Amino acid sequence: MLERKIQAQLIAWKETPGKKSLVVRGARQVGKTFAVERFGEEQYQELLEINFKETPSAAAVFKGDLTVDAMVTALRFRFPKLAIAPGRTLLFFDEIQECPEAITSLKFWTLDGRYDVVASGSMLGIDYRRPSSYPVGYIDYLGLTGLDFEEFLMAQGLGRDLIGSVRQCFEDRKPVPPAIHGSLMAHYRLFCALGGMPEVVQTYVDAKDIRAADAVQRALLQGYLYDIAHYASAQEKIKAERCFLSIAGQLLAKENHKFQYKLLEKGGKAAKYFSSIDWLTRADIATQSTNVTAAAYDLADYEIEGNFRLYCTDLSLLLAMRDFGLKQAIVEGTLSGNTKGGLYESFVADALLKSGHALHFYRNESTKREVDFLVQEGGSVVPVEVKAGRAAANSLAALMRGNPEIELAYKVADANVGMGEDCVVTIPHYMAMYI
Repeated sequence: MLERKIQAQLIAWKETPGKKSLVVRGARQVGKTFAVERFGEEQYQELLEINFKETPSAAAVFKGDLTVDAMVTALRFRFPKLAIAPGRTLLFFDEIQECPEAITSLKFWTLDGRYDVVASGSMLGIDYRRPSSYPVGYIDYLGLTGLDFEEFLMAQGLGRDLIGSVRQCFEDRKPVPPAIHGSLMAHYRLFCALGGMPEVVQTYVDAKDIRAADAVQRALLQGYLYDIAHYASAQEKIKAERCFLSIAGQLLAKENHKFQYKLLEKGGKAAKYFSSIDWLTRADIATQSTNVTAAAYDLADYEIEGNFRLYCTDLSLLLAMRDFGLKQAIVEGTLSGNTKGGLYESFVADALLKSGHALHFYRNESTKREVDFLVQEGGSVVPVEVKAGRAAANSLAALMRGNPEIELAYKVADANVGMGEDCVVTIPHYMAMYI
């Protein structure tokens, strides 16, 4: 059974006085249903679960009055073996995007306050069957992604004490002992080849067969393409799929400093495709990293409209867009050429995204200086430069010299922890998750 950090977050929500209804959102197959089911089974006396995709007839519960008493009465008729008691029952509405009235009802569960209600869905960010009254201000959100590297290490059987010691090395700016460092790099390369989708990781844990995991990756990719075809409007289907499938080629051709519409079709323009990219990001299928004119807080104020890079929301999807040989090269550490730099940039983007960061990058067209990522912490900007090997981070050094107000930056490289000049901390690739 895969250990997920969201369990602690769900327990914290349960223990919050006067809490709101909770919506767990994220892309398809990242483990939302499993996480909430486990939470309900471990923390409550009973779990009432409705999956609106599996049982669309359950939407009838929400067709009448949306008072809590009326809904509870309807639920008791539908589930006569359940008590549905305040404080004892967790109400779990899965695939809630399929029932707009159930989304609207979350407001009234919150206002009533007697029942604990969790909902989940994978297409909540798109304009699909939008309810007439979205419960703004009456729900809390909890995002879930695929496994991060710490969760992957736990799935591999590494103890929490060892994982905690690695985090301590990051915080203390001390090198990881060489034997542990070498082992972690091997685990990290395997993680990057597999990605963090739970079914992929579980398949590898059970079978220890990367080809079996590869088959699951490819099936998941097809499932995402099905979702695009099913949920996107008729005008967006083909364009969104074309944008999504171009991500690997866009990222792995390192000379592409931003998303290139011309790679989608001859003469491709933003006017035709940008709405499709917006759809992919709102559907949690892809995420953007936007170029900024300055490494200054707040980065959103310096964004260059239309100048961005596009990443998959999990490495499992990115690697499924390429043949098996690429996974083998990642695990064996034999990557070379432009692909290597583009891949390691994607690996770090995955870690930053799963840590909750909005992604930005800096590129000055006059000086050609470029820093792969800029993130924000506590009102400060933190530059992050990615090196597949151990090359010098000249652009990062120049950025730090020109911005003395920036107090911390990271060079993520094939190296152990170390302190450099200009407040630049070198960390190994697997520590990007701690930034």
